[in-house]
Amino acid sequence: MRFPSYSRLLVVLVLVTGGAALAQRRQLQDFQGEEMTQQERNAARARPKYNINSYGKDIQIKEEPIPWKAIGLAVIAFAITGPFAWRIYKGTTKEIAEANVFGVASSRVSEGEDEQQP
Repeated sequence: MRFPSYSRLLVVLVLVTGGAALAQRRQLQDFQGEEMTQQERNAARARPKYNINSYGKDIQIKEEPIPWKAIGLAVIAFAITGPFAWRIYKGTTKEIAEANVFGVASSRVSEGEDEQQP
């Protein structure tokens, strides 16, 4: 069992060292950059920095129109349901205010107390 794992390790080691040895033998070419004139430098600086190609010039962003029909429908729905909602809100708050008797004697209890006392 150990023999195949050692052989694989040996093959990988030979391939890696062989690739490194070949890479050292190959010489890189020297870079010969050409000198730019002052005008060419100014022109290069004037160009957009991040616009690599003219792809951005050809694309036109499609702006979606405002959904006026949906806004109008929502306004109409609120205009119709608004008065009913207000009437229900007022009725509910009135019922809650009448039922909120915590700490206050109600009229039934006070009448009963008056009858019982001489």
